[in-house]
Formats: sequence, C-alpha cells, structure tokens
Amino acid sequence: MADKKNFILRLDPNIYKILEKWAADEFRSVNGQIEYLLNSAIIEAGRKQETAKNVAKKK
Repeated sequence: MADKKNFILRLDPNIYKILEKWAADEFRSVNGQIEYLLNSAIIEAGRKQETAKNVAKKK
C-alpha cells in the first residue's frame, strides 16, 4: 500500500455532517469520501498527470 500523508483538516461542523451523510450513503468513511472527492476534482481539473510528473521529479 502506498504511503499516505497525514494532516489536520478543520471543517465547519455543518460541512462535516453533510460529508458524513454522503459517505454513509456511498459506504465510505468520511476520510475515504474526502479523498475520493479530492481525487475526482484533481482528475476533472486535468491535474492528475501534472501531479504524477511533479512527484516523479522530486524522487
């Protein structure tokens, strides 16, 4: 399994409730839902390949 970066994320309680319900509807944890949404946004923005290239350059 790939290493993952841990960090603190502060959210408005109402946003957290929405994410919690959404995650439950899709059988994910809140963390998994946030990761899924971020990954989808990165792909939609066309930044997925750019991110992979930047990571490869840093290694």
